Amino acid sequence: MSSQRQHEITQAALELLDEKGADAVSLRAVADRLGVRLNTVSWHVGSKAGLRALMADAIAGEVSLTRLPKAWEPRVRELARRYRVALLRHRDGAAVVAGTFVAKPNTLGVADALVAALLDAGCGEADAAWTAWAIVYLTLGLVAEEQNAPDAGGELAGAVTAGAYPALARTLAHVDGGNFVERHRFGLDLILDGLRARANP
Repeated sequence: MSSQRQHEITQAALELLDEKGADAVSLRAVADRLGVRLNTVSWHVGSKAGLRALMADAIAGEVSLTRLPKAWEPRVRELARRYRVALLRHRDGAAVVAGTFVAKPNTLGVADALVAALLDAGCGEADAAWTAWAIVYLTLGLVAEEQNAPDAGGELAGAVTAGAYPALARTLAHVDGGNFVERHRFGLDLILDGLRARANP
């Protein structure tokens, strides 16, 4: 199994993703793009799930781990920001990564850097690991919404009426869309404030 060929397959899959979206990425579509047989692609990636894992790890590889702040909190925030940017760089990037559990170098490197920053904050091992997961889930969820927002077409606004859903109607301007950068920052604030509260009850 050639690592160079695997890289070529992954890059072709990412190109398809960016051009046509996640639904268009298949082993056959990648084979057609590369001008090779389907079994050649299957040999190098195993399955569609294997291809998706390689794509997810390639996206994680776009998160630079250099020139990070030394202090733990700015480091956590910067890692979360870079992860968000990497996901947004690819059409349906969050959809590709969500649901995968990739034990590959790029993904593990990002996770290790994030957990290390939280350990430097004085977190216990469980708190560091689970806070890292919370940050990843926050980022994936918001990016998935942001990448699908152009297709929403105000559906939520049309469905929410004051009579049926008074609380949602009252807060609709904040529930429906909004500034995703600010929402991501707000979510990080809540997570990190909660972390401090656990450390200083």
